[in-house]
Amino acid sequence: MNILVLCTGNSARSILLEAILNREGAGRVTTYSAGSQPSNKVHPYSLKLLAAHGYDTSHARSKSWDEFALCDAPKMDAVITVCASAAGETCPIWPGTPVRAHWGVDDPAAACEADWPEAFETAYRLLELRAKAFLSALTAEQTPKDLKSALDAVGTLS
Repeated sequence: MNILVLCTGNSARSILLEAILNREGAGRVTTYSAGSQPSNKVHPYSLKLLAAHGYDTSHARSKSWDEFALCDAPKMDAVITVCASAAGETCPIWPGTPVRAHWGVDDPAAACEADWPEAFETAYRLLELRAKAFLSALTAEQTPKDLKSALDAVGTLS
């Protein structure tokens, strides 16, 4: 299963969820992240937090969602937005017919620098909770309707 996580800047929340789903999914899912207006750099505290949690961040990069609308891009089964602005934007046409869900999380990068440790950890914990709940509900025989239901159900967890 391929999952695309979208946020406007692709520097914090989407990067965090991409890492969490890829590690916790243990090969059951392949997750990518992108932004509608990518910042072209991963937020330094995203990298610091992920490294502190034992993630390899060497491949983390901020990228445009246009990469995933190309005909040779991986076919997505699901697209998850993690910020309200990305959820409301008109997305490109994705190869295949991915289900869409919104897992809104406050932007930790919008916090004052002194508050980054708490803001990023809060975002990480919420995304981790939702990712683990989603992965535990995931089955090999899931229909697109079942997938949409599972994504929507965990998107409200707090």
